[in-house]
Amino acid sequence: MFTEEILTRCEAIMIEVCDNFGAELVEFNGEPDHVHLLVRYPPKVALSSLVGSLKGVSARLLRKQYPAHISKDLWGDHFWSPSYFAASCGGAPLSIIKEYIENQKRPG
Repeated sequence: MFTEEILTRCEAIMIEVCDNFGAELVEFNGEPDHVHLLVRYPPKVALSSLVGSLKGVSARLLRKQYPAHISKDLWGDHFWSPSYFAASCGGAPLSIIKEYIENQKRPG
């Protein structure tokens, strides 16, 4: 469901959500059916709350802005899958993780 335009808008939304949590969206990219984020967030923030807000706000705003395009590709009635994958990268060089995210096959 993600096009270049929708991914660009999704990134802007997620930057704003992260800012509201005192977090930083370090890197963002996506493929036609999912996104990758590298987020630096303070220890006081519950990851589940941050992810819930990222998914909830982006779903609401993207569905409102691109209703015709998005409605045909929903998970049933949901924009995002109910699950997510999160991993800590405290020991890995951020440059390697950023490179991985940058090299996703973003739709053209």
